[in-house]
Amino acid sequence: MNEKQIAAEKAIEFIEDGMIVGLGSGSTFSYFAKKLAEKISDGLKITCISTSIATTKLADSLGIKTENIDNIKKIDLTVDGADEVDPDLNGIKGGGGALLYEKIVAGISDKNIWIVDSDKLVKKLGKFPLPVEVIPFGADQLFEKFKEQGFNPGFRLVNNNKYVTDAKHFIIDLHNGVINNAEELNKTLKALTGVVETGLFLNTADKVIVGRGKETEIIERL
Repeated sequence: MNEKQIAAEKAIEFIEDGMIVGLGSGSTFSYFAKKLAEKISDGLKITCISTSIATTKLADSLGIKTENIDNIKKIDLTVDGADEVDPDLNGIKGGGGALLYEKIVAGISDKNIWIVDSDKLVKKLGKFPLPVEVIPFGADQLFEKFKEQGFNPGFRLVNNNKYVTDAKHFIIDLHNGVINNAEELNKTLKALTGVVETGLFLNTADKVIVGRGKETEIIERL
């Protein structure tokens, strides 16, 4: 069992009968989904809200029913992965391309738990490229603005074509290195017309479950 799986299976302990649960996206989350499906098969009754088309397909394949986000008032708990997490539990997410829907779901969740392997913990964010979701119209213009500001941008590609998110947007990954002021960078990016959302998830996670070898460590927001 690898660190991702160990962290993911630990998160199951926080799921209670009757909850509305947000389902994250990505490889680490898939381990959680498989364990959750077992619990549902054993009688656990929850309502699930998905953060991506890929997650919905995974849930369907495992027998987990998902509800439309607009049919609920709030989410009790969302479990998701992260690409990087700093000591203050701020993170970078969006490596899988679902950052917009993940942020919407996280924003209406009473609690957010991230599940990660130990390699995802960093002293400062920025080693992982920062995803920025942008509308297609004028995307090349935004790309040039990012270049001018020294953000070292690159369009995310799939088979040499621009990657398209579930919301039909593009993603520009910023390879600008260590982020010294994540709050300021987030404001700067979101002030640019055409930017939909960034992969900076600030003050979002309440708890991070880290797989370390064969054990787990739980870090809680102070």
